[in-house]
Amino acid sequence: MFPARTFQGKRVAVFGLARSGTACVEALQLGGAEVHAWDDSNPAVEKARAQGLPITNLHGLDFSGLDALVLSPGVPLTHPEPHWTVLKARHAGIEIIGDTEVFAREADAAGALIVGITGTNGKSTTTALIGHVLQSAGLDAEVGGNIGKAVFLLSQPIKNRIYVLELSSFQIDLMPGLKPRVGILTNLSPDHLDRHGNMENYSAVKARMFARQSKADTALCGVDDGWSASIADKARQSGADVRRVSVVEGLADGITAFDGILRDRRKGLTKAEIDLRSMPALKGRHNWQNACMAYGAARAFGVAPDVIERAMASFPGLAHRMQRVASVGGISFVNDSKATNADAAEKALSSFDTIYWIAGGLAKAGGIEPLKPLFGNVVRTYLIGQATEDFAATLAGSMPFEKSGTLDKAVVSALRDARADGRKDAVVLLSPACASFDQYPNFEVRGDAFVKAVAALPGVQMTCDGDAHAART
Repeated sequence: MFPARTFQGKRVAVFGLARSGTACVEALQLGGAEVHAWDDSNPAVEKARAQGLPITNLHGLDFSGLDALVLSPGVPLTHPEPHWTVLKARHAGIEIIGDTEVFAREADAAGALIVGITGTNGKSTTTALIGHVLQSAGLDAEVGGNIGKAVFLLSQPIKNRIYVLELSSFQIDLMPGLKPRVGILTNLSPDHLDRHGNMENYSAVKARMFARQSKADTALCGVDDGWSASIADKARQSGADVRRVSVVEGLADGITAFDGILRDRRKGLTKAEIDLRSMPALKGRHNWQNACMAYGAARAFGVAPDVIERAMASFPGLAHRMQRVASVGGISFVNDSKATNADAAEKALSSFDTIYWIAGGLAKAGGIEPLKPLFGNVVRTYLIGQATEDFAATLAGSMPFEKSGTLDKAVVSALRDARADGRKDAVVLLSPACASFDQYPNFEVRGDAFVKAVAALPGVQMTCDGDAHAART
């Protein structure tokens, strides 16, 4: 915890008292701000009060005497309708920001640097990989943001310290001053439209990653979907060094890995090549894109290509994202719980060709219809959670499936069938293509439940990561 001195002497309301909110309250207090904290949840309010935080019922507070409202990113700013605190703040004419904006101002004042990563999919792995590469190169780098660690729980900003931050669209919406030294957009596909209204609004928020960059900054933008390609074209107007990234086609000027070999090309000349195909934690085209982004970020800080290559080869992977956790009799178990929509699940389904697929949960718009071209890679599906009947209707006639109901039952059934079939390179894959909230509080808990169920199987050999996750459950 460190003080947010850029708000010294200011009066600030903070709404939302989860981990990042309470950390921001403490930082603002330490920095000399007058803070009024509140939440719509009575248990959250009472917990914060017990911790000695300054609680004020914001319903009765005159916002015209405030300098800012710091809003939790989980609270609606625009859609489906603005939160009541947002309406009060707009009426009073005060700025509405998030804890990441407060942090960014502290970082800027200290001369620290920010690498911002956003996108619909791939941003967590990209964030973790960049942090790993920069740290392996001996740079002072920390990882946080939406990936798990609240920004005010990171070390205090100092000159040239690099903060690698995963930023959701909700967080960017509350960061009017966002100006990363390296800005990254992985890709865009329909997601969170209930909070942004439509794809145009969602895309516009993501585009803010590059809007304030200057010629001293680097913009890395995927161009394998139309929305991102359009943003890449507009980003050039900022004057930043815009590097286009593709894993679908070769680019004469950009970073590509369409065949698993990363190539850094400038005006038709290849500056560096890295073979990604044998790197265990970077399997699949989606991970090749993550590697391209990490490469571009590291090069922006002067890290040599050979150093980047060694660091990528030692990257352990990200928990809950295509994480190999165990094996038994030649059958692998892969935890891809973070695949909370069809687009994310597509990455895993395209990386293996003998899959015993565990899918289901709280379905998102479109369900698993977009995954039909990959059904040929799946031997059998095991359905869990609320989406069972809808997914069963989609699968009917395409492949055999079982309505397992729960994750532990699905794991047992998948191993039974994989053993009986005796197919080479069989993979029991949890890639739900759904949110977890019908059965689990978040995808991490769901992934840990999968690891625990796998660990209970007879004769299973857990990996180190798998053991660690099972021990936490």
